[in-house]
Amino acid sequence: MSKYNFLIVILLFLGLNACSQNNATNNQNTKLNTDNMHFNKLTPEEKQVILNKGTEMSFTGQYYNYQEDGTYLCKQCNATLYKSSDKFDSHCGWPSFDDEIEGAVTRTTDADGHRTEITCTNCGAHLGHVFEGEGYTDKNTRHCVNSISLNFMPVEIQTQQKLERAIYAAGCFWGVEYYMQKENGVVSTTVGYIGGTTKNPTYQEVCSHKTGHVEAVEVYFNPDIISYEKLTKIFFELHDPTQVDRQGPDVGEQYRSEIFYMNDYQKQIAEDLIQQLEAKGFKVATKLTPATEFYPAEDYHQDYYDHKGSLPYCHFRTQRF
Repeated sequence: MSKYNFLIVILLFLGLNACSQNNATNNQNTKLNTDNMHFNKLTPEEKQVILNKGTEMSFTGQYYNYQEDGTYLCKQCNATLYKSSDKFDSHCGWPSFDDEIEGAVTRTTDADGHRTEITCTNCGAHLGHVFEGEGYTDKNTRHCVNSISLNFMPVEIQTQQKLERAIYAAGCFWGVEYYMQKENGVVSTTVGYIGGTTKNPTYQEVCSHKTGHVEAVEVYFNPDIISYEKLTKIFFELHDPTQVDRQGPDVGEQYRSEIFYMNDYQKQIAEDLIQQLEAKGFKVATKLTPATEFYPAEDYHQDYYDHKGSLPYCHFRTQRF
């Protein structure tokens, strides 16, 4: 399975057709099927920019110098906003695009009466500002967008009709990824770090126990093939959810058992499964936490056991449901 350096993508009930070069298809992609849509939970920092129209510090956003091919989405509602082919480096310190997916972005005169604010047409989330006449590209337009207002969908999963995202921590992320990616309906997996205080932590920093991060696996899956409930049952059966800050031979807070949920639906499913396990006599230590920034781990951690050609030593499937 090929890997891209996924950075904090959130796709919830995403009724989305593949991005196309023709305007008709782009129009279809601009709006989500909102019948079952859940807005993503926002961190205080995200709310400050997306809801209160703040601005993140220049040169600090994760997508400022991001080069992968794919589509940029609204952090709040997952509406498609920009294609990577329209991104360019304006050296301003924020992601810059010289075009948007047709109909995806709304322009409004800013409160200062001079600048033009850009917001997500679908949900009204604040994105940044648009400037014209600067001459950076032939289109003479620069959408200056806050990274914190965006998520990213890699090109390899862009053609999927409906995907959801889940994040699980169950000890060493090598073994968790190995078993998760074998499940039918799982489109992509990425190991990384979440739940801490340091931006872009390294493996050495996480292992120092100073950042608060946990080793976790980000999973994109097709709910028409595998449900979040089934995936979460697998999570509980891949490790011992009664252990605190360890998993087998691996000891430390980065190995704690934790589910990072995307919405109230995922939280409720996890709570129900924990209650089922507790009714069976298990003293479940698994934490339930709203998803925050997910940082992909170094390349050598990705698909570790597939590259090594061996089976996980620290994770085994034990039926509990």
